[in-house]
Amino acid sequence: MEHKLPDLPYPYNALEPYIDTRTMEIHHSKHHQAYVTNLNAGLKKYPKLLKFDVDYLITNILKLPTDIRSLVRNNGGGHSNHSFFWDVMTPAKKSGKPQAKLLKEIEGSFGSFNLFKDKFTAAALGRFGSGWAWLTLENGNLTIEDTQNQDSPISKGRVPILGLDVWEHAYYLKYQNKRADYISAWWNVVNWAEVEKNLSKALK
Repeated sequence: MEHKLPDLPYPYNALEPYIDTRTMEIHHSKHHQAYVTNLNAGLKKYPKLLKFDVDYLITNILKLPTDIRSLVRNNGGGHSNHSFFWDVMTPAKKSGKPQAKLLKEIEGSFGSFNLFKDKFTAAALGRFGSGWAWLTLENGNLTIEDTQNQDSPISKGRVPILGLDVWEHAYYLKYQNKRADYISAWWNVVNWAEVEKNLSKALK
């Protein structure tokens, strides 16, 4: 089966005023759709690969035919990253804050929730050019990292727990070149219940 653009778990205007409606519409229906379209087009040469989900493909890049590795890395990574990203956001009134288990893990790894936010924000600001900031789990340990372009921690064997898109297309219509303002606003729409689910699943 061909890969499909997932539906958003909320309307395009649900993250206002922190992330504007037009950005969400373009980001989802144009940018994410392009990754899906390009991935499907590239895999048509090797239809047997269409039976695998996108995370399997980006985890096993070196097992793929050499002529589609870059395509899968870029477009498969874009599809996987964005599918994850939509779910870790929610309208501000539902955002809440980390609950017991997640908060305990964050405090144990980073000292406090505020220190975690500072370190995550620094990673997002420090990513030169296009990319992502992540909270990931590896061998039971939480780590903050950033990746370039559409690279995914999944490809390195780490499990994403929280991710932030810092490509300009994620914020430029509203925030222009003010990435720091976008990051600050984004904290208001983090879906902490979903983040906790991601952690619980990864720890099993």
